[in-house]
Amino acid sequence: MRATGLLLLVTALGASGCSGGSSRAAAGSGSVKIGLLASLSGTYKEVGTDMRDGFQLYLDGHQGRLGGHPVDLVVADEGDGAPTALPAATKLVKQDKILAMTGIVGAGSVAAVTPLLTENKIPLVSSNGRPVIKDVSRQWSTSFMSDDPGAAIAQYVHDTVQGPVFAIGPDYQGGWDELQGFTQAFTKAGGQLANPAGKTLFTPFPQTTDFTPYLTQIKNSHAKAVYCFYAGGAAVDFVKQYAQSDVAGVPLYAAGFLTEGGVLNAQGNAAKGIQSVLNYAPDLDNAGNRAFVAAWQAKHSGPPTTYAMASYDAAAVLDKAIAAAGKNLTPETLNTAIGGLGQIDSPRGTWEFGKNTHSPVQKWYLRQVKNDGRALSNLTVQDLATIGN
Repeated sequence: MRATGLLLLVTALGASGCSGGSSRAAAGSGSVKIGLLASLSGTYKEVGTDMRDGFQLYLDGHQGRLGGHPVDLVVADEGDGAPTALPAATKLVKQDKILAMTGIVGAGSVAAVTPLLTENKIPLVSSNGRPVIKDVSRQWSTSFMSDDPGAAIAQYVHDTVQGPVFAIGPDYQGGWDELQGFTQAFTKAGGQLANPAGKTLFTPFPQTTDFTPYLTQIKNSHAKAVYCFYAGGAAVDFVKQYAQSDVAGVPLYAAGFLTEGGVLNAQGNAAKGIQSVLNYAPDLDNAGNRAFVAAWQAKHSGPPTTYAMASYDAAAVLDKAIAAAGKNLTPETLNTAIGGLGQIDSPRGTWEFGKNTHSPVQKWYLRQVKNDGRALSNLTVQDLATIGN
């Protein structure tokens, strides 16, 4: 089902009742314990910090309550992936006795944590890219499936670029998924990859900081454009080196994380002109987004990111679902309530969970790095596609 154009600010719902008897949700009008797992150190520290702050922004605007209950938010550091994410998640589940989990930056971390949550019947409302999971009965995402961004922009790149496109990204789960989304949709549309043998070039992660050898490969391929996925520190290195290389004049398209948030400030003028695809841009013209941006900028120096927005929406989902679960609030009744929510009003535009993936059915936008009169920003160019199922 295609998301509607109704764009409103996310609103809290009052609770119709409170928990009874669950060790994970206090009785009466007591607090609920939510675990937020995000990268607060390592390569994706800025991403995880924005996710934490987006969730907190929602709480700050709703008296620290979700569904009428005071919230005990337990924050844990995901680090750089599964080896650190799983122990942190285990503590949240086994010791802290959380009602639900949210956050999680890495697709690999999601895959590692899922068996733990399934075993303990804890719902996950994740707020960054998620890989394909066989059993999504307790998996909910307020962001996207990891292959959605590339799939959303592929037709546009095919129609715009006259010639082969070089695909490049980091060698880990998130990179594989992100590039697969683009290459499959691009070749299906009739596009040709400039990569030797038509195979995506994956760079070692997280150790790659010198992209010179890979930029040379791009030059030698005679590509007419490049599509990439990088985020965090790798995005800064890639963009700066790209702008100083022999392929600087080759158009660069990307999943929006390449220029999202603090990395754009670090990239500076090297990022000018880059076109990207994302499910959010801070200049979207609707009342809900204007209110969200104002609230964010009252507490932070820059505009909000998609990471902050998706985590803000995760709080909104939990707010509505906890209220809908009523008096018998447990992880199981909360999970059932999430499945019955329907449309969610969001700063990005109205969306809903897909029936097959439990990831948003949502609109994607083409953005370009330009000066907005004050600073470099990802400005909306046009709508691209509505993706989700």
